[in-house]
Amino acid sequence: MAIDSVSSTNQNYTYSTSRQIKNNLGKDDFLNLLITQLTHQDPLDPIDDTEFIAQMAQFSTLEQITNVASSMDSLLKMARLSAESYVGKEVIYYDEDKGTYLQSSVRSAIFEDDKVYLELNDGKYVPLESVKAVTAPSKDGGQ
Repeated sequence: MAIDSVSSTNQNYTYSTSRQIKNNLGKDDFLNLLITQLTHQDPLDPIDDTEFIAQMAQFSTLEQITNVASSMDSLLKMARLSAESYVGKEVIYYDEDKGTYLQSSVRSAIFEDDKVYLELNDGKYVPLESVKAVTAPSKDGGQ
């Protein structure tokens, strides 16, 4: 039987596709790619064991890097909370210019990107990691 023409009824179909474009791939994306690759592999020519192990190692590395980044964010938040608790107290810090330990009261905590500084009453800005001790304020105000 020969078909001379194909006719169709005119119906309006609306296809909507929403796709979120990502700039970075995460561990879930990597795992989905790996599963898709395994699902669609040729059964007569399966993926090489060494290649599969390398991909699993990459996945493990990606997961560890993600965990480290998450831990670093948590540490930064803890450092900020810690710095805020220093305000109004005296700190002992190492002054590299003078090569000695000094003591001063903390006026405020300054947050710049991933760094935390303490503004002291003597006008200096000290990185939080330079602080060696925190004490109760002295009666003379740390001057």
